[in-house]
Amino acid sequence: MTLVQPSPELQINIRKELNEDINTRDRDLQHIKEWLLKQPHLPDTWDDTRLMTFLRGCNFSLEKCKKKLDMYFTMRAAIPEFFTNRDMNRPELLALSKIGQGPPLPGLTPEGRRVTIMRGLDKNIDTPNLADLMKIALMVGDIRLEAEEVGVAGDVYVLDASVLSPQHFAKVNPTIVKKFLVCVQEAYPVKLKEVHVVNATPLVDTVISWVKPFLKEKIRNRIHVHQNLESLYKFVPKDVLPEEYGGTAGKMSDFNEQWIQKLKDYTPWFKAQESIKADESKRPGKPTNYEDLFGLDGSFRQLTID
Repeated sequence: MTLVQPSPELQINIRKELNEDINTRDRDLQHIKEWLLKQPHLPDTWDDTRLMTFLRGCNFSLEKCKKKLDMYFTMRAAIPEFFTNRDMNRPELLALSKIGQGPPLPGLTPEGRRVTIMRGLDKNIDTPNLADLMKIALMVGDIRLEAEEVGVAGDVYVLDASVLSPQHFAKVNPTIVKKFLVCVQEAYPVKLKEVHVVNATPLVDTVISWVKPFLKEKIRNRIHVHQNLESLYKFVPKDVLPEEYGGTAGKMSDFNEQWIQKLKDYTPWFKAQESIKADESKRPGKPTNYEDLFGLDGSFRQLTID
């Protein structure tokens, strides 16, 4: 499995977009590492590549990066259903990989954005375990914190709604959805540029309306619903897309299998990371109230950062 890295020319443009200065980025990284050491409730150290990914995702704002890292480690403690037992060899996770696919695609758009396609494969199955699906998505995200070696200019998600049914939607637990959306928006250094829904049915409008209160306004405004693939190609060129979507990049099933293998290969790392999380008993001041963090009023509680 390979994620194509940006060309040297594209890297220059991406660095401009991410506010990355090759002359000062190592100093910024050292600042974050020293800050981590001073936080009694956070891990003393983490690997440099992932810390640099957080800096890039925060446009090299040190304060934003600190808040994002604090929230990331807090989420790892707050949502054990996402961040424990992350072993892709477990039968229940492997079973999900047979009924759905969600691989990041190898290539980049001309702007330097990474595209991920998510789709179900069978309309006639019961609603799958959403917490485990979200667990797998975050496992992929954690690998990408390392695998995006020089940074990308943001993310594009293509969501295929072809197997979505009212029966599936009726069984969705809003609490787990809220936890996931708070986590990806507040704790991961993702620069979400576009969300494209393809093979849309009338039900899609209902689902989007239901999800929107959980989304930040700028993300709500980046959702595009397509009646056909031709309109998708205006945003995502065919040479990035797999054959199943009229593209020329290869087969979606091959990309998915490569990522499943990658997740299996990372099993020891995922196991080691289970203890890398915030310890609220050591947080200066008031410990985080997880219920406040995931309040269903649509607002996000901000963590206090020293």
